[in-house]
Amino acid sequence: MPAAAHRRPVPFRQFIVKVHGRCNLSCRYCFLYQGPDSTWRERPGPAGPPVLERTADRIAEHATAHRLGALSLVLHGGEPMLAGTRTLVDFAERVRAEVPDSCAVHTVVQTNGTLLTVSRLQRLAHHRVRVGISLDGGLPTHNAQRVDHAGRPSWPAAVRAARLLADSFPESYAGILSVVDPGTDPVEVFDSLVALRPPAVDLLLPHGNWSAPPPHLTPDAGTAPATPYGDWLCAVFDHWADGGRGRTKVRLFEECMALLLGLPAHTESLGLAPFDAVVVETDGAIEQVDSLKSAYDGAARTGLDVFGNSFDEALRHPGVAARQAGIAALAGECRACPLLAVCGGGHYAHRYRAGDGFTNPSVYCADLQRFIRHVARRLQEWATSPGGAADTAVSEGEYR
Repeated sequence: MPAAAHRRPVPFRQFIVKVHGRCNLSCRYCFLYQGPDSTWRERPGPAGPPVLERTADRIAEHATAHRLGALSLVLHGGEPMLAGTRTLVDFAERVRAEVPDSCAVHTVVQTNGTLLTVSRLQRLAHHRVRVGISLDGGLPTHNAQRVDHAGRPSWPAAVRAARLLADSFPESYAGILSVVDPGTDPVEVFDSLVALRPPAVDLLLPHGNWSAPPPHLTPDAGTAPATPYGDWLCAVFDHWADGGRGRTKVRLFEECMALLLGLPAHTESLGLAPFDAVVVETDGAIEQVDSLKSAYDGAARTGLDVFGNSFDEALRHPGVAARQAGIAALAGECRACPLLAVCGGGHYAHRYRAGDGFTNPSVYCADLQRFIRHVARRLQEWATSPGGAADTAVSEGEYR
C-alpha cells in the first residue's frame, strides 16, 4: 500500500453539530430527508442538554490533545434555528469556555433563513455566532422547490433574512451556500445572489454518484460526456473574474486558482488536503459527513458516540482514514490524471458506485476537467497579459 495510507491522522478541525434533526422545509430535492438514508428517523429532533454538554467536552478534549490553534464549530440540522437561539448560543459559549484559551472557536449556524428575526440575530451577533444562509438563487423563481411541509414558498422569509443580515448585521453574515443547477441561467443566478450582498458565495455540486446520477448527467451513456455543470461554472467564473474578484468571494473559484498556483487550499470538493470534518448527531452519534448519506442507507455511520468514544477513536475509523489517505484512496484513473493535484478526485461522495464503493473517479469527472482546464487557461492569459499577473495574484494568506 502507498506510504500515504500510513500517514498520521490529521485531527478534526471542523465540528458539525446537529442541534436539531428536523427541518421546517420540505425541499423537493433534499438528499438528506428524501434520499436513500433513513437514519434521521431513528433520532430525536432536538439534541438534548446531555448530548450537547458531552459534545462540548469531547471537542475540548480533542482541541487540547492536538493543541489546536483554532477550530470551526458549525451548528447544523435539519434546521438548527428550530433548537432555539438560547440553545445555540449556550452551546457555543460552553465550547469556548472548555477549549484551551489558545484555541479560537469560529462558530457559524447554517440555516435556511426562514426563522431569523432581528432579536435572534442580535443575540447571535452578541455571542459571535455568524450566519450562513442556504439559497438556490437570489430570485423567487430560483427557489421554487424550497417549500415548507404545506407546499408554501420559503423565499419571502429567506430573502428577508438575507437582506436583514446585509443591512443590519454585516459582521455576522457568513455568506450564501447555493447548489448548482445547470437548468438555470448562470449569470442571472450569480448576479441575483450578489444582489443580496453576501461576503462569500459557496457554489456546490448537487450530491449524486454513478448509481444515482445527479440531474442533467448521463455518465454511463457510452458517448462523449456532456459537461453541463462544468459549462455552468465556467460561465459564472468568467463573469465573476471579468467583473472583479473583490465584490464577492467565491470559495470554489479562489481555491481552484490557489491549487493551480501551487498554494494550499482546503475544500471538500477539490485538492488532496486531508479531510478534517466530523459530525455529531442529535443522539450523540459520531458520524462522517452528511453527503455520504446520498450514497446508501447508513453510509455515514461509525458506530461511535460522544458518550463512549473520543474523536481520536473516530479518526481511526476506516471511512475517516480513507478520506485522509490522499492519493492512496483514489482510483487508478485519478492517480494517472495530470489534474490530480487540483481535482483530488473530486468530492468523496460523488465517487460512489453500488457494489464498487468509493474507489472511482467522481461522477462529475468530465465537468471538473472542463472547469479546471478553463480556469487554468484564464490564469495563463492573465499571467501573460500586461499587468495581468498582478491583478489576479492569489496570496497564500487568503487560504489559511
